Amino acid sequence: MITIREATPEDFDTIWLIFNQVVAAGDTYAYETDTSKEQAKVIWLETPNKTYVAEDNGVILGTYYLKTNQAGPGKHVCNCGYMVSNTARGKGLATEMCKHSQQVALELGYKAMQFSFVAASNVGAVRLWETLGFETVGRLPDAFEHPIQGFVDALVMYKWLAD
Repeated sequence: MITIREATPEDFDTIWLIFNQVVAAGDTYAYETDTSKEQAKVIWLETPNKTYVAEDNGVILGTYYLKTNQAGPGKHVCNCGYMVSNTARGKGLATEMCKHSQQVALELGYKAMQFSFVAASNVGAVRLWETLGFETVGRLPDAFEHPIQGFVDALVMYKWLAD
């Protein structure tokens, strides 16, 4: 049974294990592959408006953050990032976290959600976001340097949440 709850500072050691695993691979996020634990804490836990963890029987298997994408006239659009432990991939965790994040976004007063830099090579994520109603509204040619595929496009994906 997957439960999603707001992260606490005590959760960060486990979040770090997932963050480091994902970022070190260098194939999905535009963070340095050697991002330090201290830097990761600022990125994932301290800067966002909210950070959540997804658990199965008390074991953290995934995490996401939610933050305002732009200030001022763009403050009604949020941005999220999702990470799932290698051991939990393919079990629908990212789907559940994305659905949860959309509900939280609405509760916080956001009207839309934007993923600003999705590596086009991350086919599973692109397919999932499309399934959940996100549209590709922009394409940045060769903006992401994949460690195996070389330069690939980065996508801007967007979904209006409010009725």
